[in-house]
Amino acid sequence: MIPLDEYKMNLGGFSQQLEECRKALSPESIQEEIQALDDQMAAPDFWNDVDNANKLSQRSRQLQNKLERYNKLKARFDDLGALIEMAEEELDDSLVDEIKAESAAVGDAIETMRMEQMLKGPYDSVNAVLSLHAGAGGTEAQDWTEMLYRMYTRYCEGRGWTVRELDMLDGDEAGVKSVTFEVDGENAYGYLKAEKGVHRLVRISPFDSSGRRHTSFSSLDVTPIFDDDVGDLKIDPDDIRIDTFRASGAGGQHINKTSSAIRITHIPTNTVVQCQNERSQLQNKETAMRMLRGKLLELQEREREEQMNQIKGEMKKIEWGSQIRSYVFQPYTLVKDHRTGAENGNIQAVMDGELEPFIHAYLVQS
Repeated sequence: MIPLDEYKMNLGGFSQQLEECRKALSPESIQEEIQALDDQMAAPDFWNDVDNANKLSQRSRQLQNKLERYNKLKARFDDLGALIEMAEEELDDSLVDEIKAESAAVGDAIETMRMEQMLKGPYDSVNAVLSLHAGAGGTEAQDWTEMLYRMYTRYCEGRGWTVRELDMLDGDEAGVKSVTFEVDGENAYGYLKAEKGVHRLVRISPFDSSGRRHTSFSSLDVTPIFDDDVGDLKIDPDDIRIDTFRASGAGGQHINKTSSAIRITHIPTNTVVQCQNERSQLQNKETAMRMLRGKLLELQEREREEQMNQIKGEMKKIEWGSQIRSYVFQPYTLVKDHRTGAENGNIQAVMDGELEPFIHAYLVQS
């Protein structure tokens, strides 16, 4: 007798989970929206407004990708059912290994789709700006901040998102004191908002000649970013002060010789953003304004609702006792998320950008 009962039970569970995904996704509604977008894109004057045309095109691609992923997963589920049925009818033991592997793969794909359905917050679908700041620990903390920057960059690139550095301040001896970068991708803010907080590292310091163990801290801030004013959020030009300065870093022949870097201060709230990555002052200003909109939106939501933690969360001091996650090299290899209890024994995997277990635990808990 071929041992297929377990896989048939799994198939029943997959069927129920897939139906839940279908209801949450509503493929019919997505298809209607795609058709409406196609009708707008077919208009002769569609490309007269390039910015709006790009937004609509991007929205159409996202919806098509979402629908395509569901249809492929549904087809894969059906194929698994047919494979189990064939193995049962023909009593073919050689198909058991294939069924086992495909059952695990389908289960993982359904779980990924279910997690995506959790991203229903009002700003989960937008892009995000991440800012890392070194805290207590001196050179150690600056090196740790650079390691985190590499970790998040690899994670985002692994998901097919685009990462663009906006501002960086190098460390005194090694690493970076602070770095700000934009992440462009589907549900970028929804996934990355779980990472906001203080990150703690414990290791034998490579900068200590005595080989002692050091603890370092770095803070990550995650902000949604918008291209235009959102809802009733309007920025009065009289409320902002714009300062220009020369960008730091290598930069080539242009960037260090002109005041292309931009710092914008929103006077009523004392909110400050800056960008120096672009060669053009105008481009830096546009990017900084988008960052400012995201910051002000968070402040607006804080005043409007008591549920601010769902959008931004509480910023804590970048020191002992306030970390959301500890990365411990010594005395053992372990990463532990202090909010959810999630653990990962492979610290190198996390440093290489494999953050899904922690993000998944946060989203499920939320």
